[in-house]
Amino acid sequence: MTTIGALIGLALAIFLIIKKLSPTYSLMIGALVGALAGGLSITDSVTVMTDGVKDITPAVIRILAAGVLSGALIASGAAVTLSNAIIRIMGKRFTLAAIALTTMILTGVGVFIDVAVITVAPIALAAGKQLRLSPAVILMAMIGGGKCGNIISPNPNTIIAAQNMGADLSMTMLAGVLPAIIGLLFTIFIILRFMPHKEATTITPETDSTENDETYLPSLPASLIAPIVTIALLALRPLLDINIDPLIALPIGGLAGMLAMRQRNKILPAMEVGLKKMTSVAVLLIGTGTIAGVIKNSGLKDIILSSLDSLHLGGSAIAPVAGALMSAATASTTAGATIASASFGDAILSVGIPAMFGAAMINAGATVLDHLPHGSFFHATGGVCGLTFNERLRLIPYECAVGAVLALMSVVTYLLFN
Repeated sequence: MTTIGALIGLALAIFLIIKKLSPTYSLMIGALVGALAGGLSITDSVTVMTDGVKDITPAVIRILAAGVLSGALIASGAAVTLSNAIIRIMGKRFTLAAIALTTMILTGVGVFIDVAVITVAPIALAAGKQLRLSPAVILMAMIGGGKCGNIISPNPNTIIAAQNMGADLSMTMLAGVLPAIIGLLFTIFIILRFMPHKEATTITPETDSTENDETYLPSLPASLIAPIVTIALLALRPLLDINIDPLIALPIGGLAGMLAMRQRNKILPAMEVGLKKMTSVAVLLIGTGTIAGVIKNSGLKDIILSSLDSLHLGGSAIAPVAGALMSAATASTTAGATIASASFGDAILSVGIPAMFGAAMINAGATVLDHLPHGSFFHATGGVCGLTFNERLRLIPYECAVGAVLALMSVVTYLLFN
């Protein structure tokens, strides 16, 4: 099918998302229209779309399994315990650094970035209010830290990038550690150097005073069990050549955490919470898979590859640029990583880039433009901090800068350690 068809489909999907149609249906409609506009028959269009969904089915199953870990951290209160501990330990002097680090760690252990921001926000806003910090600065610290954690976490974007590239999940996570550390330091730098800190006129949302009452929260040691068990199981393959699939490791980690926190009676409710979070992502990925199938069967990837070649950027630029472009189209890290890895995976591997670095660079590239206004992340994060649309809009250049540093450092990591 022709390239113009894929572009028409992408443009239509973005337009429909902006018009508030369900992102899943927007992507499916865009895929169908794009395939037809690209010269395919109705039958072939449906075949291309369903083939795209088939390619991501294994990752969807693993993402649903990850709901056990995510639900355990959220429903048990472990995420809040970890947040409180980090901010308390680092103190008021390093409040912004503590907020960024907290969100990075929560996202890094498997909490969705938007859920991590929502979890940390009440604590961060309360601390910021004492120091008369602008809610916009507080939000930028959380977003920057969350982006850094997102490239080293067993979250859907990392799982599906590794799956589509044929890479080991734990090694893909490991490849993102150095970029994440540099990205965290850069986040703190731009906040301190370039952002105004005075308290804005924005009214900070009131929060329930009992929401973070530590009387009802699990202890810090018990809260650490779930992420520690999960990471330990995933690390067995690179360390001891014992392959524990994420489909197994993620639920075991969540269940171990619930037992350690003595909340076995809450295991089923926690699984329900996690499943609800992951179901929305899984449904989104079905729509994403349809348009990924269209792009994969079009000439769009060849044009992008030839454009990169004409700019003499080298093969290592393919992965992060593909991730960035697709995240811009979908305003989603997960959808961006899905389409980029499904559509450009073979091309990335063909130039000699190892699967783990290819997946890591796509994942980092998908953080560059995943926060645009036609996605839910933009509105959810702005709303939890009480920012107006224009106030939230002003954070986009800073978010792009953090994402660009993560993508750049991911390329540097590949060049240094390949």
